[in-house]
Amino acid sequence: MHGASSPLQDFVQIMFAPDNIPIVGMMFLMFFFTYLGFREARKNDQLIAEGQRDEVLKQMQE
Repeated sequence: MHGASSPLQDFVQIMFAPDNIPIVGMMFLMFFFTYLGFREARKNDQLIAEGQRDEVLKQMQE
């Protein structure tokens, strides 16, 4: 079976095609900044649950 490739190999080949590299980079950035947003939201939720609602704005400005 010469020339047969796995779906993973096909995916990697498409992912690293020159036209698709910026798209892959943007995907990593999107996931990273989404993670940061959820992390901050969790911190704010914890402060609110502890009754420190006034501290949320102070923490965001630091």
